[in-house]
Order: sequence, then structure tokens, then C-alpha cells
Amino acid sequence: MPELPEVEVVRAGLEPAVTGATVASVEVIDERAITRHDRSRGDLSALLTGRRMLGAARRGKFLWLPLGPRPGTSPAAGSAIDADALLLHLGMSGQVLLREAGAPLERHGRVRLVVDHPEQGELAVHFVDQRTFGSLALDRMLGTPDGAPGGFGVDQTMVPSQVAHIARDPLDPAFNDERFLRALASRRTTVKRALLDQTLISGVGNIYADEALWAARVHFDQPTATLSRRKARELLAEVRAVLAKALAEGGTSFDAQYVNVNGASGYFAHSLNAYGRDGLPCPRCGTPMVRASFMNRSSHYCPRCQRIRAPRRSVA
Repeated sequence: MPELPEVEVVRAGLEPAVTGATVASVEVIDERAITRHDRSRGDLSALLTGRRMLGAARRGKFLWLPLGPRPGTSPAAGSAIDADALLLHLGMSGQVLLREAGAPLERHGRVRLVVDHPEQGELAVHFVDQRTFGSLALDRMLGTPDGAPGGFGVDQTMVPSQVAHIARDPLDPAFNDERFLRALASRRTTVKRALLDQTLISGVGNIYADEALWAARVHFDQPTATLSRRKARELLAEVRAVLAKALAEGGTSFDAQYVNVNGASGYFAHSLNAYGRDGLPCPRCGTPMVRASFMNRSSHYCPRCQRIRAPRRSVA
């Protein structure tokens, strides 16, 4: 499933193509691709056509394209009245591809948008999704409680309503380290479960959780209450380092399902130290890596480097 680096690669590729562009037409080929859209607001195609796209934003694994006011309306600058965004979620196999306006739709193509860019002319944005868990929706924007931009890539202090419950991700400039560390210490759970909790920290999925835990020498099943503040800070730093490295390498591609907007694959899979390496020697100590069942998925770790640590007892 695409995680933060993969979604950020898509966002960065979309940004120059959609910023300032006007939606010329919308074709929904498969209604399953718009299940998140509130149909009581009206037809998605009618609501989008003629709207100007203001940029491309991301929080965790969610993407959205902020929209200007509907044609014929002119809300006050900065007003949340009539503020909408086109929300995109890639699900497990969703792809957002940039194509020439007349290009044929790919196999598993679900939605096609044609946009008119003031400099690049007409372009097509294809939403392709083999497993149909991804979706598009027109969503209302809400003000952010902390008054900071809603997500990575925009200055608007608004966020789509369907994303408002998602925590900020660790690459977001507005991510609050101290708030995260306090929340982590107060949870009665285990470390990897906490990292995958999108209401606590967003964008970290199974692959990058395993990689960060390996780098910080933390067992995936270590209780959060027993994690020292120093080790928690170290783990957060490793989460950021792993995400940044994956982002620089274009994300992780194990098959043809994850690609960027031009159809190219990422190559971070060649840099993995833990995920998918069960039975192979630990890159740090040489001990065979282990795969354990975890939340209907798997955790990969080194049994020597990543032991469950008992909390230190205070000395009277």
C-alpha cells in the first residue's frame, strides 16, 4: 500500500501540472472510484468542471487539490465559504498519471480529468486503480485547529473534512514533536501499533515502520509505556530519516502498481534493511532476520538488535 513517500512523489509530480489549471471535463468511468464523494452535494463532474485548481497538498497518505470558487461566485479572500478540494486517496493500488489530453485511458482506468493549464495547455489526469480501494471526492474544507497550513505543499490553513481527523505527518513543518512524544507515552499499546495509528502520526505504514524500528533498535512489540523519552526521540528521528531517504529514491516499488505520475517506479526497495528480509543476515550484526505475524500483516526484525527491553527500575 502506498505510504507517505510514494504519495508525496505523486503530489510533487502533480503540483506543477495542476496549479493554476482549470478543470475542462471530468469523465467517471467506474462509479466505485467516487465512493467517498457526498452525492447529496451533486454530480462530481458538474461540481468540478470550470473550477480552478490552486495547488496540490498532502497529509499522511491523503492528497488533495484545493479549488477556487465556483464560477459565478466570489467569496472574500481567505474565506472558508465555498472552499472545496478534490480529495484523492490511492488505497492499495491507485495511480495518478499525467497524460496528453487525447491519450487513451489505461487498463483499470476509473476517472479521467482534462485540465487546461495556462502555460502547458490541455493535460489529462488519469486515476487508475486495479483493486478499486482508492477514490476521489469533492470535499469541504475546514479550518485547522492549530492555525497552521492544512498539509504539506499549501499555505491554506484549511484541511478537507475527511482528512481532519488524521494527525500531521513527521515531515510536515507544523508537526509538534513534544505533543507526539507526550501522546506516545500516554498510550497503552505497543510501539509499532502506535506508529501505524494515523490519529497519532500519519503516513507511516508497515514498510517504513519496520525500517525505522530496525534503525532505532526497537522491538515492534515493545510497550510504549516502557519506551524511554530518549529512545522515543531517537525513534522519531529514524522515522524521519527513513521517510526522507525513501522520498529521495522515489518511494518503494515491489511491482508495477506503485508508480509516479509519469509511470516510473521508485527504487527504495533496494535499500531496505528489515522489511521482507526474513532469513537474511541483519545488515548490522549478521543474525538472521525474523518475520512475525502482526495485525494481519508481518513485522520484520532482528532478534538480537531489537529485543524487548524491560523498563529500568529506579534506585532508592
